[in-house]
Amino acid sequence: MRDTKQLAEQFEHLLEQKGLKCTYERKFIFEDVICVKEHFDADSLYERFKKKGLRIARDTVYRTLPLLLESGVIQKSVGEGKREFFERTSGKGHHDHIFCVRCQKIIEFTCNEIEKMQKKICEGYGFRLLFHDHRLFGYCKECQEHTAKHAVPLGGEQKV
Repeated sequence: MRDTKQLAEQFEHLLEQKGLKCTYERKFIFEDVICVKEHFDADSLYERFKKKGLRIARDTVYRTLPLLLESGVIQKSVGEGKREFFERTSGKGHHDHIFCVRCQKIIEFTCNEIEKMQKKICEGYGFRLLFHDHRLFGYCKECQEHTAKHAVPLGGEQKV
């Protein structure tokens, strides 16, 4: 597991390589992201800062996330369309995600059978796998129940 100091050094090194300054805002975003345990998107991160009374621009958050991603501090998690979710990389082993497209609940899971199958498929094609991103999109149990209760039958009126 990589510690916070190592991740900070990676982030600062990337900024230096790109000729960017390690500003107060970037440092604060880094420190906050390291503490977040759940999945997050740029807007929810920005809202966290706003609630704390911090004056960090939304654009700064949006421009800093790709830098954190490239430096290995965070990784993409799940999301649909323009809304991408991230999670910190430290403290988590490999896992995959199930994403509810209605309520946006995220469930992490591991499955040895899927891992073995991916390896076998790659070997069959002579492919050397570097990493994978396995995401399942659908409706969680609660959203399925909600959808069933509020479905409009063909030619009928909506149930109440």
